Parts: sequence; C-alpha cells; structure tokens
Amino acid sequence: MMTATFSAELIALLFAVLVQMLSIAAAGAQMNRELGPRYNAGPRDAQPEMSPRLGRLRRAVNNGFEGLAMFTPVVLVTVLSGQSSAVTAFAAWIYVAARLLYIPAYALGLAPWRSLIWGIGFLAILTMIGACLF
Repeated sequence: MMTATFSAELIALLFAVLVQMLSIAAAGAQMNRELGPRYNAGPRDAQPEMSPRLGRLRRAVNNGFEGLAMFTPVVLVTVLSGQSSAVTAFAAWIYVAARLLYIPAYALGLAPWRSLIWGIGFLAILTMIGACLF
C-alpha cells in the first residue's frame, strides 16, 4: 500500500479551497435570509435588490476564485519543481489566513482593512513565486 505525503503548500491549498467553500456557504446563507431559499435554489433569472452585505459576500466569493486561480498554479509549480521550503510553506499559510480574514472584512465593509488583507495574500503568492525563481 502506498502512502501519500503532502507538502505544507499542498495542505494549505486544500485549506484554501475549504475557505472558498466557507465563503460560498456564507454568501448562500445570507442569500437565504434575504431572498429566501426558493430564490437561492432557483434559476436566478431576475436580479432582485440585495443588501450591501450580500453584495459584498458575493463579490468575496468571486474574488476567492480569482485568488485560487493564482495560488493553485504557484503551489503546484513550487511542489512539482522541488522548491518547497520553510519560506514557501509559511507564505502558503499566510495566504490561507489572509483569505480567511478577507471574508468577514469584506462582508462587514472594513475599509481599508479588506484591501490590506487582500494585499497580504497577494504578497504571499509573490513571495512563493520569488522563492521558486530566485
């Protein structure tokens, strides 16, 4: 029987996906509260008025997919090229923490904190890229 070993970066990637799922769940729960489960489960052909919080949660979901589109290939390149290190592992977990903090910061409209948190996650990805290239 083979046992798989996962690098810290791959485990962080799995947690980043879980954070994204949490973001989707938070937006869905808010949508159920505001617009009802019938709308949420339906085709959503018409766009009803929604609260600023629901709009921010939905935008946080979209932003999370954009972040995963950058983070995922960087993690894969890091691991597949054998460039994993304490620096890349730390940066990967910083990214996950930033995404976890980003959701409530965006939902609550915490400016400029939301942007600062996003920037920390972005810098974490850049750190991983730099560690791989240099």
